[in-house]
Amino acid sequence: MAGVDTEFAIPINLDVHLLTIIMSGRYPVIASMNSTNTDVIQGTLDMLILKTLSLEPMHGFGIVRRIEQITQNVFKVNAGSLLTALQRLERYGWLAADWVVTQNSRRAKVYRLTQMGRKQLQNETADWQRRSAAISRLLKAQA
Repeated sequence: MAGVDTEFAIPINLDVHLLTIIMSGRYPVIASMNSTNTDVIQGTLDMLILKTLSLEPMHGFGIVRRIEQITQNVFKVNAGSLLTALQRLERYGWLAADWVVTQNSRRAKVYRLTQMGRKQLQNETADWQRRSAAISRLLKAQA
């Protein structure tokens, strides 16, 4: 069964499993099943940052690199999203930060987890495990 997106007048095959529609300029592009989506799952960025900083204090670029390294590049964090999240987490009191001079004489803001941040990480981890277990049970269900 074929449909037409009236806004763009692009034929869309509704028989295929549609994973992602990416906006490329003005026109949507349907990502194939073989394409790799590296977006962080909505609502998990805070947890990923908190977990990363539970390992050791680090600056923003280090956080991005560590998340990519540990997830084996399954997730890539957008720099703008990271900055917004870091500011929010600092405002909540879950992170503290200090300006330091790096080895190459540049200033960098180094973030570390606070006690409140550790508690929040525990809460978010428990919630994630509960939700992912529920999804896993649903995916394993058979008729």
